[in-house]
Order: sequence, then C-alpha cells, then structure tokens
Amino acid sequence: MTESLAGQTVEGARRSLTARFKSGQIDSAELDARILIGAVLGLDLTGVIAAANRLITPGESERLEDFAHRRLRGEPIARLLGHKEFWGLPLLLSPATLVPRPDTETVVELALEMLRAVPPPDHRLRIADIGTGSGAILLALLSELPDAFGIATDVSVAALRTASANAVNLGLARRAAFVACDYAAALSNPFDLIVSNPPYIRSTEIAELASEVRDYDPHRALDGGTDGLDAYRVLVPQAARLLAHRGVLVVEVGQRQSGDIEELMTATGLMLERPAKTDLAGIRRAVAGRRLPP
Repeated sequence: MTESLAGQTVEGARRSLTARFKSGQIDSAELDARILIGAVLGLDLTGVIAAANRLITPGESERLEDFAHRRLRGEPIARLLGHKEFWGLPLLLSPATLVPRPDTETVVELALEMLRAVPPPDHRLRIADIGTGSGAILLALLSELPDAFGIATDVSVAALRTASANAVNLGLARRAAFVACDYAAALSNPFDLIVSNPPYIRSTEIAELASEVRDYDPHRALDGGTDGLDAYRVLVPQAARLLAHRGVLVVEVGQRQSGDIEELMTATGLMLERPAKTDLAGIRRAVAGRRLPP
C-alpha cells in the first residue's frame, strides 16, 4: 500500500512519484512526475518548481494516485492528459486516435518542401488528409498555409469528432471539412496535396510493440496487414487519380518500407523527385510522388 500524498509538499510528492515510477521501470520517471503534478495543480513545469512548499490537498492526492496507477500500468502520459502537442499545436486525443508522434512531422516537412518546389497554383490550394485521426497532419499544414483548404477523412466517426474539435480550438475550422469514409473513397475533384499516415505495422509485429502503443493506440490505425502495405495498395492508386497536375502525394512509411512505397507510386504514374525524407532517427519516414501532366 502506498503512502498518501495528501499533506505532503509538492516537492515531496514529486520525489515520491519519481521513486515509484523509477521502481516501475519508467525511463522518464522524473519528467512524468512533474508533468502529472502540474496537470493536477494547473501549473507548468516552472510553476511546479515555484510551488515546492505548497501542500497537496486530499482531492489533489486522489487525482495524482489515479494518474500514478494508470501510468504504472503503462498508459502514456498523453493519454492520461488527453492531449498532445504536434507541430507546436495542442491537440485533443481520444481512444479513437493515435497519439501523434514527432516522426510524423517529417510528413509535414516534406509536404511543404514539395509545394515550394513548384510555382503555386492559380487557385486556392486544396489538401486531403487520408485517415486523419486527431487531424494532426492537416491542421499543421493549414497552420503553415493560410490560404489553403483541407478535407480530412477517417473511417472512424469518433476520430473525426476529435479532429473537428481540434480544428475549432485552433481557429482553423472554416478552412477544414471532415468526411467519414474508407481512405479516399468519398473524395472527388483534384487536390494539390494529399497526405496520409496510414496503418503500416505488420500484423505479426503488433504484439512486439511497446505497451504504450500496443495497448492504447487503436488497433485499426496500426495494423497494415501481412506485409504492412495493405493500406498503401488502396491509398496510392486512389490518390494518384485525385491529384491535380503537379499535385503531390506524401505518406508516412515504416522502417524498410520506403522502397516498396516508391514502387507503388511509380506504378501509378507518380514521379519521385527526391529521396524519402528521414526522421530524427535516420529512418526513411516520408515518401513523396508528384503527378505530372501526360
């Protein structure tokens, strides 16, 4: 039985939580303790330090204990808090959405590079985000492209509700629409940019994922089939048909998948202008293809 945090100082509670998290083999024990205390007390990390001598109330102790038990069971910090930052934007999460990860920012970076490589279109830029989840990729792009309009699809209505709420919270709702469908099945008219982070984990490898991913991210958003490429076999041909001339498709891919995705793109007539973009770990993470005039 753990000692109650009620009546302890903030600093004492931080030390206690850190020790428990370290005993639970949590690598980020000290940071997690500070974040959770800050969330319960409504303080940022600096505020937690400044409030070191403040006493923890019984109500705050109860919330901290709940957070601590859930964290020790493997629940990610972002799930506990219900939000995650991506591209500098605060995004709400739900059980229907992946936790956006820094790797996916590589897709945003490559998409912006591909757009800047050609003259802008003579019409309002149109973007589609296929399998949007929390809306992370689309909303990051809209934040960088003030004249663009985006449509996000997802098979999960619950995920679309989360993405729509994020668009509202970020002041981007007037430039975004959300459509429930399988990949791009309900979309029509040409798009200048199509982006996606589809499921790409091989079915047999899901059990080997870190528990924070395996047990808390939606299975549908992870499972890419026997070889991890099922989603791309549907998505790439759909996107190739929907792209405007000089339009670009940018997708996130898993480790050692970039070559296969490049082959799928060239088979549909898309041109590979540049090599896959690597993430911070050096993994070829984002692949782009451009549709050229016939």
